[in-house]
Amino acid sequence: MEPFSLPVQIRWSDIDQNRHLRHSAYYDFGAMARVTYFSRQGLTNARLEEFKVGPILFREEALFKREIKFEDRITIDLVMVKSLPDFSRWSIRHLLRKEDTTLAAVLNLDGAWIDLEKRKLTTPNETIQQIFSAFPRAEEFTWGDPLKK
Repeated sequence: MEPFSLPVQIRWSDIDQNRHLRHSAYYDFGAMARVTYFSRQGLTNARLEEFKVGPILFREEALFKREIKFEDRITIDLVMVKSLPDFSRWSIRHLLRKEDTTLAAVLNLDGAWIDLEKRKLTTPNETIQQIFSAFPRAEEFTWGDPLKK
């Protein structure tokens, strides 16, 4: 399956005093790409509220490769890199590319699902498992616990 791609136009508010993309904007764009992907697959905020679960992150890391400036247009791709078979824990990678396809940054994250009433980690229901089973996967995708490297 092809990676999910989301085009993004850099806004003035995304820029820092060095006139390039501020470090926290990378994480904001990664979250936007994930939420957009989830929503387009039917896993909307309303559905998450209905299921009383939400995604939770244990680790989020950015590797900065090239500057992104104010007038740049970027694309954010996302793929699953590792997961437990029940999708209770997973790792996702985002690639941020400039319009000329130059790799500007890589975001790596490890996440899971939290039961919003019990405030404890949980196994997602069948609907979420089906959505995650269709998640675009990295070429080097493996089954396993992302928290056990």
